[in-house]
This record gives sequence, C-alpha cells and structure tokens, in this order.
Amino acid sequence: MLLITCPNCGPRDETEFHYGGQAHVPYPEDPHALSDAEWSRYLFYRENPKGLFAERWVHNGGCRKWFNAIRDTVSYEFKTIYTGESPLEAGAKGDSQ
Repeated sequence: MLLITCPNCGPRDETEFHYGGQAHVPYPEDPHALSDAEWSRYLFYRENPKGLFAERWVHNGGCRKWFNAIRDTVSYEFKTIYTGESPLEAGAKGDSQ
C-alpha cells in the first residue's frame, strides 16, 4: 500500500486519491480552430515514460484539492509533491513514501 502526502492534509492512504493524468498539458490557444485529429490528440494522447513523470492527483477522500506530483513509474515512488506550475517552484514541499 502506498502512502501519498497531500500538500494540505499530510500523509494518507492511496485509496483516498484519484489519478488525474499527465500534468502541465497546455490547453490549446484556439480550440475552435483545431481539426478533429488535433483535438483528439490533445484529449487522448499522453506520454507514457519509464522513469520520472509529472502527474495530477486529487485528494477526493479528504480536502478534494488537486496537486501535482513527480512520480517514478518504475518504483511508484513519489519524488516531489507540489501545487505550483513547476517542480522547481515547489522545492521539497512534501516528499512521500
């Protein structure tokens, strides 16, 4: 069982959280100008790397707030948890494991 550190509530059981996909995916500037293929690429195509990956998570069993995390997809270890736009802004606000 994983322990995930919510930036608002502290360490909690993984069952209290919901995965929200890849973090930092920019919304298209003019979504109405996109073709169907471009729109589907924005909606459905995401990276699937082996190693460190920026993700969105929501603490739906607690504060219900969204946050970002850098997680190792091989070991499942959360390296950094942050609420800003960049892990560089976050520093080491809440490492968990």
